[in-house]
Amino acid sequence: MDEAGSKDGVRIDQWLWAARFFKTRSLAKAAVVGGKVEVGGQGVKPSRMLKAGDLLQVRRGEELFEIEVRALSDVRGSAPVAQQLYFESEQSIARRAAEREQRRLSATGYRPPLSKPDKRARRLIQALGDLDALD
Repeated sequence: MDEAGSKDGVRIDQWLWAARFFKTRSLAKAAVVGGKVEVGGQGVKPSRMLKAGDLLQVRRGEELFEIEVRALSDVRGSAPVAQQLYFESEQSIARRAAEREQRRLSATGYRPPLSKPDKRARRLIQALGDLDALD
């Protein structure tokens, strides 16, 4: 954790990258500019200085993280070090798990074919398509 950055704070895009929410700083910046990151319920700019104790909402894909900043760093470290930079609430963890399970269950209805249709299946598909032309 960078002590020099802890006096004045750390840019939010740098911190999100260091905390491993995004793979690159440019992705973190794009998320902040795109309104996917809020501090205290308000949208922010990438140059916003973060301080310990700030409450963040980070939307990454379909997941919403509600976290509290515990420590500041502008250096990307290993995953265990990055996890010490923030605390995620139990409600946020439970909600993300429930949403993930819901997405998993809703995706079980459709099964894509294992291979391309063979000659007979292609002809049946074409025949079904020709039914619409007869109307």
